[in-house]
Amino acid sequence: MSSAAARAREQVAVFGTGSWGTAFTSVLAEAGCHVRMWGKFDDEVADIQRHHASVRYLPDLHLPDTVTATTDPAEALAGAGIGVLAVPAQTLRANLAEWGPLLPPGIVLVSLMKGLEKGTSKRMTEVVMECLDLPPEQVVAVSGPNIAREIAAREPAATTVASASLATAQRVADACATPAFRPYVHDDVVGAELGGCVKNVIAVASGMTEGLGLGHSVTAAVITRGLTEMSELGKAMGAHPATFSGLAGVGDLVVTCLSPHSRNSTFGRNLGKGMTVEEVVAVTKQTAEGVASCGAILALAQAHGVDMPIVANVTAVVQQGRTATEFGRVLMANMFDGR
Repeated sequence: MSSAAARAREQVAVFGTGSWGTAFTSVLAEAGCHVRMWGKFDDEVADIQRHHASVRYLPDLHLPDTVTATTDPAEALAGAGIGVLAVPAQTLRANLAEWGPLLPPGIVLVSLMKGLEKGTSKRMTEVVMECLDLPPEQVVAVSGPNIAREIAAREPAATTVASASLATAQRVADACATPAFRPYVHDDVVGAELGGCVKNVIAVASGMTEGLGLGHSVTAAVITRGLTEMSELGKAMGAHPATFSGLAGVGDLVVTCLSPHSRNSTFGRNLGKGMTVEEVVAVTKQTAEGVASCGAILALAQAHGVDMPIVANVTAVVQQGRTATEFGRVLMANMFDGR
């Protein structure tokens, strides 16, 4: 069977009607898949059913008739061979408790989430395997320099599709490969997920330097040292060093720090301009995973004996009340310690 024929018969359930879940749905549909989306909110699901668009997040993206939506997880999963998880990281465990009994046997679960679980510091694929007792060969992480608005506009992009099974990774890559979206398969799930998590925290830091008006030189230093922190944590956890010089590492880091569409860098810029964490949360429509996961990443680093001063500095702002001005002062004092 050709890959095109396989894609044409692939039924995919996408959990999450936010910007990235919707944009990835459009990629799957363009690649030939039939997609049922699950959404928590009646109005978002109704918009997709009635207008074939996510009116709240991506109103200019028209979804084809091969995409439907429902608030019923059982309906979304009926007949699905692939399930895509695009919900906030901190809600995953509770959601899986509800969805787990509904999963078709043998379904491949794909994580689009770029965060760590608070309290456990587990990666999202670890949460999936733990909650559902799935083997690693049945779980995939997709991570790369993917800005939802750009992908929704069919601007060219590439990503990493990682699984312990390269055959499983290739199946998911085939399901989302289009002329404008190029997936590359990999077996370094740890590296792919760590890159996706840590870059969000570095982007918050990068955004704060921009909001504070500290200049491009400091922003470049944050990105460079942030990549070092990411790589050192990955090394301690057994990830492949080359992963962090690829799409899931430096590629995702650069676009998340520099894109005006990045939620995490935007969050940081607002902090740098003088808003409090609570004020930025109030005006942010979607989750900034760097803010939600920074404490879990810092705990993971401490557990592995890895010094991550930028991550620690962001965590102090988000969780301990440090101001952006203090962040800038402390940043230059400790960012290069021992480097």
